[in-house]
Amino acid sequence: MSVLQSITTTEMIMSPSNARVRSTMKLRDASVRRERGLTLIDGQREIKRCLTAKKQIVELFFDADLFLTLSDTDQKNFELLLSEASSQTASLTPLSTRAFSKIAFGNRNEGLVAVARFQTDSIAHFEPHSDAPIFILEGIEKPGNLGAIFRTADAAGFGGIIICGKGTDASNPAVIRASLGTVFSMPIACDTTAIVMQWCISRKQNIVAATPDGTTCWHAVEFANQPAILLGSEAHGLSSLWLEAATKKNIALETVALPMLGLADSLNVSATAAVLAYESLRQREASLENPQPKST
Repeated sequence: MSVLQSITTTEMIMSPSNARVRSTMKLRDASVRRERGLTLIDGQREIKRCLTAKKQIVELFFDADLFLTLSDTDQKNFELLLSEASSQTASLTPLSTRAFSKIAFGNRNEGLVAVARFQTDSIAHFEPHSDAPIFILEGIEKPGNLGAIFRTADAAGFGGIIICGKGTDASNPAVIRASLGTVFSMPIACDTTAIVMQWCISRKQNIVAATPDGTTCWHAVEFANQPAILLGSEAHGLSSLWLEAATKKNIALETVALPMLGLADSLNVSATAAVLAYESLRQREASLENPQPKST
């Protein structure tokens, strides 16, 4: 007997105004997520990656009406995901399409929404993957941009992401969706700019910061010794704290700029992240192919 068959006797939630549905909807709000330590995950791929990363899914809501309209192959994949979530102690709750639409992400109904225990740690618990660069992101405001940077970091083999300043958080359901679930496999920390800067100072962290008036062209900087690539908010860029610390030589920071040859005066922050991440990857791969001889 399949997992789905075993819960057919469970009362399906029919009403969009059901108390559990309303309570789950509130997790779209950042303050509620922080208070409960929970978030929502929309979509089968994202839920699968959460389960693979062994993050705790507390409850998995599914659109029972939609399930009946799926092909045999899609029904099988649907049931496999339910079974995997159940094996990791998640409770399974069937909803009508009307009720499910209240907790789903916009109009993109894939029939599954998970409630997961997922919050970012402080930098004191940050353990990036060794021998790889990291991103430091200050004040990123748009969830789509933050999620896209997670995808870039994952694709380019980055060691982790540090988020600081005021902005969106990695547990935002829209970030999770935009990241395609890569937030669950990437080491993440979130802290104040001052604390993150102290972390950089204590580690003697090399930093490459993207600024409109950077002193080095993007492809001329040496991405050696696993640097941190520092990016600021879409509206305001980096706070002055970073450049002040660099002027005082408290941190090792090199500013870079990308040429803007058209009417626009800046790139989208996620596009900048991708350009610098792949230049970093190109240089890392080139150094492996042509190692420098050791000095005697």
